[in-house]
Amino acid sequence: MQTLTFANHDQMPILGLGTWKSKPGDVGDAVREAIRIGYRHIDCAAIYGNEAEIGIVLEELIRSGEIRREELWITSKLWNSAHGKEQVPAALKKTLADLRLDYLDLYLVHWPVATRALFPVTGGDFFSLEEVPLSETWAGMEACVAQGLTRHIGVSNFNIQNLATISRDASILPEMNQVELHPFLAQEQLVAHCRQHNIQLTAYSPLGSGDRPATMKKSDELSLLENETVNAIARAHGYSPAQVLLRWPVERGIAVIPKSVNPTRLRENLAAAELTLTAEDMSELAKLDVNFRYVNGEFWTGEGSPYTLDGLWG
Repeated sequence: MQTLTFANHDQMPILGLGTWKSKPGDVGDAVREAIRIGYRHIDCAAIYGNEAEIGIVLEELIRSGEIRREELWITSKLWNSAHGKEQVPAALKKTLADLRLDYLDLYLVHWPVATRALFPVTGGDFFSLEEVPLSETWAGMEACVAQGLTRHIGVSNFNIQNLATISRDASILPEMNQVELHPFLAQEQLVAHCRQHNIQLTAYSPLGSGDRPATMKKSDELSLLENETVNAIARAHGYSPAQVLLRWPVERGIAVIPKSVNPTRLRENLAAAELTLTAEDMSELAKLDVNFRYVNGEFWTGEGSPYTLDGLWG
């Protein structure tokens, strides 16, 4: 398995298992099966509501000797309602308790959005970034490293300006930015900026997140899996369209975290690491970029919110 290497020489497997939308009762079995067939990178988040079930499985596999903790790369994320400097370590300690771990490999700020409530309903449920600056949240993340709660820290859904904001006074620079990435949203400018500043990237929703909530979908949205260019490349290599889409970020040196709870799909997704796309394939896929987001962040921009789509994405 190809890996991404961090400054301290830690290595993160480039293909991992995503757990967003994996339901309680399913996610534990999926993680157990994934680890048994070779996954070593598991991507979690407190807001997914399934870390406790994942933790039961991690503890079981580690205690039984099936896997050593050092062989796993476990990522989780700080939710928007815990952005205060003192709140951050407490939130991570709760995640560690749920996951039954002593430390994380990587902890990310989930969104550059600060809230009073888990799921804001009115404008009063938000903090502006003047009230709770990203620099304050980042200081809390740095405290997590100092306390030995996580080996690495980074962000998710951050644009270039937000990355610059936290980097300006940081003692530890962000090491990862997890963002939506696929051929319809290549994010060339952001990718170039992250590479220039030694920030690794992880792609989420690499297949278009067709199982996300209906409230996040549009009736006329594009389909990655049905795209003819993707399908033609898949046929040429004898792989599936999904495997082509998962290999695409890997060819760019970007990690990818497809979600599945289906054992057959888990194996198929992992096998995407064995595919090699040609320069011509990558050139054809590059032509599909239309700056289309499946997770466009509109849920943070309702009436009274201090956040806008321009502010989120730049």
